[in-house]
Amino acid sequence: MRLGHECSIATDGAQAWALYQSQQPDVVISDWVMLGLSGPELCRHIREQPAGDYPYFIMISVHDARERVLEGMGAGADDYLVKPLDPGDLQARLIAAERVTALHSKLARQRTELENLNRELGDVVRRDPLTGLGNRRALEEDLAPLEARVRRYGQRYCMALLDVDFFKAYNDSYGHQAGDRALQAVSAQLLFHARLGDSIYRYGGEEFLCLFPEQSLETGTQAVHRMRAGLEKLAITHADNPLGVLTFSAGVAVLDGDQPRNAGEVLREADKALYRAKQLGRNRVEHGSTPTG
Repeated sequence: MRLGHECSIATDGAQAWALYQSQQPDVVISDWVMLGLSGPELCRHIREQPAGDYPYFIMISVHDARERVLEGMGAGADDYLVKPLDPGDLQARLIAAERVTALHSKLARQRTELENLNRELGDVVRRDPLTGLGNRRALEEDLAPLEARVRRYGQRYCMALLDVDFFKAYNDSYGHQAGDRALQAVSAQLLFHARLGDSIYRYGGEEFLCLFPEQSLETGTQAVHRMRAGLEKLAITHADNPLGVLTFSAGVAVLDGDQPRNAGEVLREADKALYRAKQLGRNRVEHGSTPTG
């Protein structure tokens, strides 16, 4: 084009619509009267597309009546020119189009950046900064849909509450930095032995909580046993633990659709089982009904 722009030409409205969909141009210059789709129909089709880059739409007609101009603008056009076209008028419109589309592109980039920041912020507020595991907020948010599936579809899940054995003594002996590294090692071990669909959270301090969707009390307890054995095999020195290495104790409870209980009740049962595990010597897993070694 003599004004310095690359152009694609359509011979009718249907072809113009197909070209727009395939090329996503910055500017559309359309005649009012076309076969297949009229100019206003083409403009409405374009404006109905999902938000993205904003095409500047210039409508052309032989009529300059105010009603025709308003109708074209009402269809979504940004500008209106009357035939025969004056090159200077068209060039002025294209300069305006370049500025408007550049502004829309900038706003679109800023909107994408803001959405990404919001997602990152949402992830940050759900994560424990030390271990990278979900925090108490994430647990509360994740439990709600899980419990809804239990009530509606009769599904079940296991909940395990874990506590690192003699952790205060570990901190006192080796220092808080070593304690932080130990908690990171525990969290890594829990994640390593977790199955697809399991969720691990730092519940607080040296406590962790595991959710095992669609697992029975037996399979959930077995999963925690694997985690416990995995940590023990790491052989992280802990002189204040009778075993001489870092270990944890755990309590497991289950909720299924046949039990009229909520997450708080399941947590209390897991906590009681955890207490029993500590009373029986630590480095063991107990569940809410019959003790297991």
